[in-house]
Amino acid sequence: MRDSTVAGPDVASGVRLAISALHAQAQEITRLLGETVATLSNSQALFEPEMQSAVLAQAAQNTIPRWHFAMLNDEERNAALSAALQACVPTGAVVLDIGTGTGLLAMGAVKAGAAHVYTCEANPLLAEMARQNIAGHGMADRVTVLNTWSTGLEVGRELPRRVDVLVSEIVDCGLIGEGLLPSVRHAREHLLAPGGVMMPFAARLRGQLVNSQAMVNLNHVQCASGFDVSLINKAATQGHFPVRLETWPHRTLSEPVELAAFDLYAGELGPGTRTLTVPATDSGEAHGLVAWFELELSEGIVLSNAPANVGSHWMQAMIPFEKPVPVVAGENCHVEFGWSDFRLNAS
Repeated sequence: MRDSTVAGPDVASGVRLAISALHAQAQEITRLLGETVATLSNSQALFEPEMQSAVLAQAAQNTIPRWHFAMLNDEERNAALSAALQACVPTGAVVLDIGTGTGLLAMGAVKAGAAHVYTCEANPLLAEMARQNIAGHGMADRVTVLNTWSTGLEVGRELPRRVDVLVSEIVDCGLIGEGLLPSVRHAREHLLAPGGVMMPFAARLRGQLVNSQAMVNLNHVQCASGFDVSLINKAATQGHFPVRLETWPHRTLSEPVELAAFDLYAGELGPGTRTLTVPATDSGEAHGLVAWFELELSEGIVLSNAPANVGSHWMQAMIPFEKPVPVVAGENCHVEFGWSDFRLNAS
């Protein structure tokens, strides 16, 4: 390691921040490990309902994001997914469901006529909840829950053969944040049978220029009570982050435009960039793009978190510019828009 005593002040400060970040992670790991060891040392207590509830509540708080509740209560989402499964799952098909959560899509695929569903979930607690939900609905003989990432699956090991249908609804407010692109890339190449069915089969990102210091401030700060506290910006979310557009003061400076389109069935689905030409409809400083997705589940069935869809549990995605960009009504604004496997960015 480089000796911080001979490094410049900026480098030395950065080294201390990096070491402190690792220390914070280690501290959290130590805390969780301590709780786990303490519980396991009194394993007999796990047979007591009160202890089971306490262990479950603590683990859920640490590992299951609360958005699962809003997602499962999103009736529009649930109805669209059910209708799409009925439309695209052939009777007798073998299905792979990526990211089962509580098992909803796996059970929906069985209801649609699948002979067998293999469904994967990386979170051990959610995977067990899915197993129990599926068993409770009498489907345990037709659904296999695999506690792993989909990219860890292999035909001939977890899967007896390539599947007929690939189902995935692993999208965040900006479409790609939960790993939709790399998961579909891998599954399409290694796990889906030639000519197999995909749900969803395509997706688009749309967005518009927005002026909103309030939304920028959700992920950035300069001063508080007269003190410069901008150092915490090093911990800001990189790329896009969720906002509910209607909640925050803002002005849209353009009409919506298509940011990117993804052919999930046959497209490359790798990281990419493109230059957008966005006609400004109002003058001001553009702080970034506010974006949303349109997810084509099956023919005629589309899920979207557009700002007008206030009932959707998904928020919109704020993609901030590094610096505000002045725009003039009636003139074009040129934006460099890009995406990686998990993040959207714009400048």
